[in-house]
Amino acid sequence: MRCPFCAHDDTQVKDSRPTEDNASIRRRRQCSSCGARFTTFERVQLREVVVVKSGANGEQGRREPFDRSKLEQSIALASRKRGIDQERLDQLISGIQRQVETSGEAEVPSSHIGELVMEGLRQIDSVAYIRFASVYRDFSEARDFEEFASTVQQAAKE
Repeated sequence: MRCPFCAHDDTQVKDSRPTEDNASIRRRRQCSSCGARFTTFERVQLREVVVVKSGANGEQGRREPFDRSKLEQSIALASRKRGIDQERLDQLISGIQRQVETSGEAEVPSSHIGELVMEGLRQIDSVAYIRFASVYRDFSEARDFEEFASTVQQAAKE
């Protein structure tokens, strides 16, 4: 494993242990050149999945490999400063990744992944859900927020 600090190729594993949900292995590593320590995660990848982005006018756009880190970034941004336990977010991300990889499809529309994220965030935190929806559904006016927030409130009362 290459050191992220000095790019040296030789690093040693100092500690390995499974994560809380047993979905990955956490490894603490140390660079033999600069002595820096860092953490890596090893996860099972069932198959290569390609995400099909939506293009102009609802047409299919570009294709790119599924990237867990993009999913992590978008969920982290939506749930920022919400006090949501990181372990719970990791479970959501792992669950979405598992659903995408076990779907049996080689290509998955980005809209499907967005819906999975929205469903997961709806169950965890309504503010994070609304934040994600505002970007995912491209809210352009304050009225869009108001309408969506009122539907969230109505669903919570039922």
